[in-house]
Amino acid sequence: MAGSAARGTANAGGDVELLQELAEARRDLEQQVARRIIGQKEIVEKLLIALLAGGHALVVGVPGLAKTTLISTLADTLRLRFSRIQFTPDLMPSDITGTEVLEEDTETGQRVFRFVPGPVFANVILADEINRTPPKTQAALLQAMQELSVTVGTDTFALEPPFFVLATQNPIEHEGTYPLPEAQLDRFMLELRITYPTYDEEREVASITTSAGPAQVEPVIDGERLREFQSLIRRVPAPPTVVDYAVRLARSTRPDDAGAPDFIREMVAWGAGPRASQYLVLGCKARAALHGRPVPDLDDLRAIAPDVLRHRIVPGFEAEAAGRTPDDLVAALLSSLKG
Repeated sequence: MAGSAARGTANAGGDVELLQELAEARRDLEQQVARRIIGQKEIVEKLLIALLAGGHALVVGVPGLAKTTLISTLADTLRLRFSRIQFTPDLMPSDITGTEVLEEDTETGQRVFRFVPGPVFANVILADEINRTPPKTQAALLQAMQELSVTVGTDTFALEPPFFVLATQNPIEHEGTYPLPEAQLDRFMLELRITYPTYDEEREVASITTSAGPAQVEPVIDGERLREFQSLIRRVPAPPTVVDYAVRLARSTRPDDAGAPDFIREMVAWGAGPRASQYLVLGCKARAALHGRPVPDLDDLRAIAPDVLRHRIVPGFEAEAAGRTPDDLVAALLSSLKG
């Protein structure tokens, strides 16, 4: 018993040091990203939250807001294998997962199949304009996201952790696109909305990007350290009040749930599933840890809730007629649901 207590104390001490190191790494990462990206600090933090929680993120914004540059810059700050996939209407599943090629052994003359890995075999994947490719090709990536493996023929190949998919999507261009179904959207931990910069930020962008080339970015975290940080997030304790609020919030989005408020029953066709509860808890734990705090609180949960829930709520006809968006409904839920 005494030995177990001593090991627990040692582990706790190590976690405190790792927590402090994570907070310092966050500051270093933000400084590196800021060399190329003006503003967007909140988006950078939420990308880090998804990364630490072991989730994936969908980044939505109109053209020209540096979505691709932001994600590739974040990848440059991580000492990990990075792969960019430009999604197009003619992209095939094998263009993502890889394919088998027939080769002849020069010594024996026998022909054998050899698997050539595709771009999905990396640690950080940028799925650029994911809604431009047909559902069959989308599904090839989404299967890898869910199962952390790729099946080609009768063979299954494991993907090396950490595995992190960042997908971009244009919300205003619909012709020639294939919107992700709700069931596939649920694979993404967060849906992040990038908005236009402020006047001062846009002025700085216009000045810097027209006078010099892109700044150099130094890697801050390697794969081994990132896996340690991800394990730390799992060990961060979530108070019962936070877990309870996360579950009640997710359940309140479902119109057939007994605890759903009247406006949800009237305006929502389909609500968030149990995966939302898990991501709410993981997200607030990661947010607290990024700021060097060992225990998350309800403010952490409220900060991450819109990004976890907006793509998991399907508004009904009444909501569309009234001009109520999923963000409006989540904001109303957060106001009405007491902690």
